[in-house]
Amino acid sequence: MLKELYIENLAVIEQATITFSDKLNVFTGETGAGKSILINGINAILGQRSSKDIVRSGTKKAVVSALFTDIGDTVSAKLDELGIECEDGQLLLTREISFDGGSLARINSRVVNVSALKAVGELLVNIHGQHDNQILMFPERHIDILDSFAGSDALLSDYRDSFRQLQQKAKQINKLKADRARKDDRLDMLKERYEELSSLNIREGEDDEIAQELNVLKNSVTISEALYSARTLISGDDDTDGAVTAVQRSRDTLSDITDVYTASAALFERLDSAAIELEDISEELASLLDKLEVDPARYDYLNNRWEELRRIKKKYGPDLSDVLKVLEETENELSALENAEENLSELNKELEQLLKTVTIKANLLSEHRMKAGERFVKQVAEELEFLNMPDVKLAVKNDKGKLTVNGMDNIEFLISANAGEEPKPIAKIASGGELSRIMLALKNVIAEKDGIQTLIFDEIDTGVSGRAAQKIGIKLKQISRLRQVLCVTHLSQIAVMADDHLLIEKNVHNGRTLTSVRSLDHEGRKRELARIMGGENITDLMLENAEQYLNDAMKM
Repeated sequence: MLKELYIENLAVIEQATITFSDKLNVFTGETGAGKSILINGINAILGQRSSKDIVRSGTKKAVVSALFTDIGDTVSAKLDELGIECEDGQLLLTREISFDGGSLARINSRVVNVSALKAVGELLVNIHGQHDNQILMFPERHIDILDSFAGSDALLSDYRDSFRQLQQKAKQINKLKADRARKDDRLDMLKERYEELSSLNIREGEDDEIAQELNVLKNSVTISEALYSARTLISGDDDTDGAVTAVQRSRDTLSDITDVYTASAALFERLDSAAIELEDISEELASLLDKLEVDPARYDYLNNRWEELRRIKKKYGPDLSDVLKVLEETENELSALENAEENLSELNKELEQLLKTVTIKANLLSEHRMKAGERFVKQVAEELEFLNMPDVKLAVKNDKGKLTVNGMDNIEFLISANAGEEPKPIAKIASGGELSRIMLALKNVIAEKDGIQTLIFDEIDTGVSGRAAQKIGIKLKQISRLRQVLCVTHLSQIAVMADDHLLIEKNVHNGRTLTSVRSLDHEGRKRELARIMGGENITDLMLENAEQYLNDAMKM
């Protein structure tokens, strides 16, 4: 539950710390005192979209923090999923909104993105505002309400997995059919491209090899002169001894003294090895010279091949690897198109099987909803009877249609406002006051299912008064025995039921408007109830009536 809320620099609230009871907390105050700002602050902490306009003028940022205690297993599981530790069942959510529009969110001092804050917030608090009544005016939203009551998550998730597979299969088939329509033209183009590329017999890295060989051939004269000169210096020629002869003579000279002077033996061995190595190098140089003969036909072939590869790289490259990839893709697409009829037949069989599966799951989901709908109607009727609407009956209409992401059901809530009348769409016959009470009934019924510990009602009293307002107050009191309830109201019938009555009031200090929030004691509650019932000019009689009102409420 929400234990404490801290607000700093949020619109006209400079600083406020609000502590809540675990039962019914009611906020009252004059119009424009800042009740909507309080709700905006709570929305911000729950990860809802916020605007820089709510930052108090002249300050750099607004800060809202909320301390929750006794968090349930569902919230703990979500925190584990996010990798956030939570000790002693306490959770601190913080949201900072900068004057330039930036935003920072924290969970237990750890910075998180706003989507994580929202994911946790949705499990902690359920807010019902005036706009929520409008959900009843849009039949397409009714199925969500019924599913919340029915606990359809598992069935709906399983159905949607199969439905998405069905959609993907249908897309595959449609693509194949579209491909088949332009198959002939595409096939001609692919065959031409494949013939062009495959006929070249391209090898990976072939262009680099050709470039290297061409470079050698173009420099063959320089290379041959260098090779010949190097070989001559090693082996000599008809006029000059080479290095090999000099090394051999040095070796032979040492051979005469190795027996007498053993220290020279190692040098003798080295000279012998050097002579052998130089002879080997000379032979390899001669071999390279023999291979270096320039074949004009080979030279022309390499030049022509280089031009072919350059042209094909320009068309499909830039690299030869890209050309080979295009060849592979062309071959694969050719194969797919040529086997399209066979593939299409197989896909149609798979689609037919998936359609059967999806239809079976849609029927299971529909049966689940209809069974839950019977219980739903009964429980809502009981709530409405208590809320001074005994003749209003709710009905669940289901016009089954084509398969959609929500199944085959088209759910709409109908009501019969008076005994003996046929149920009609809520949007056509419900008044504002009726919508408020119907929505309260729905919220109460669903609250028993979702396990959310804190419920917030922002002006649930819209369009009601008198006995109906009193019944709403009693119902909120009943709900608060099982859940923490926060309620913003203009009605004394609801305010009098509070376990903790908080006053939101606006004052002007040093030329600036400031809003504060404080918990009222018994005398403070008397004066506030008297103000709500009779206006600003509070009389002794109004205070006596408020006193009696409080005493009567305490007996309920």
